[in-house]
Amino acid sequence: MDTAPRIARRPTARIVRRQDCADDLFLLWLEPSVEFRFAPGQYITIGAGGIERPFSIASAPYEPNIELFVEYVLPEHGGHLTPLLYAQHVGDTLTMRPKAKGRFTRRAGVTNHVMVATVTGIAPYVSMIRQFIHDRETRSDSLEQSCFFVMQGASHRDEFVYDTELLTLSARYPELIQFVCSVSRPWAERNADWTGRTGRINLLIEEYLDRWDLPKADTLIYLCGNPGMIEDATARVTPDGWSVVAERFWRLRPGD
Repeated sequence: MDTAPRIARRPTARIVRRQDCADDLFLLWLEPSVEFRFAPGQYITIGAGGIERPFSIASAPYEPNIELFVEYVLPEHGGHLTPLLYAQHVGDTLTMRPKAKGRFTRRAGVTNHVMVATVTGIAPYVSMIRQFIHDRETRSDSLEQSCFFVMQGASHRDEFVYDTELLTLSARYPELIQFVCSVSRPWAERNADWTGRTGRINLLIEEYLDRWDLPKADTLIYLCGNPGMIEDATARVTPDGWSVVAERFWRLRPGD
């Protein structure tokens, strides 16, 4: 079945800003051609050249544009859409599906949200936290109490694209946000001046759960990113009674 005509009739999103963060990482800000509503943590499906893929949204619903954190996967490594996105410029347009999807959102009735990510998996957490802070500062009614414990792992320090934002928020709201990041290749030249934590982030979860002394009955662990991290982290914490929810893009939609 030829899906190209159907895709061509979909709404579009114009690229209004782009920022290259590392050799294989970049940010895109999109202006949809139609009203686009979403909950923090959901994803948008965009396309180019007849290829579509879902991307978690990093921006919060109150922001004017859709912000995406994209990893450029080479074609020889299975990349399909991201090489096309990497070639786009400000002013170019992409196709988009008109409705956001996904259930990987901040759960009500839970106080402690432990958010574990690798590289671009940080995006839905950024959306959730931005919106929560915005609502906390602008709404007159009381919000449900929440604390965010964010853990991000990457091979290299320049892959922590949102670290400055999260560190700034954790300094401003220490009662609300804690942020931990760790590089898995401390010997790499790109990490020559790194002085923070080292090791795979999934190997540090239990240490920080003990350090933060969180009650299991009022804590949820979110996992997003590399499927190996998700599988290992789940196997580590669920036998001890921790509740886990995961976003599994790579299983839902193989290839980039």
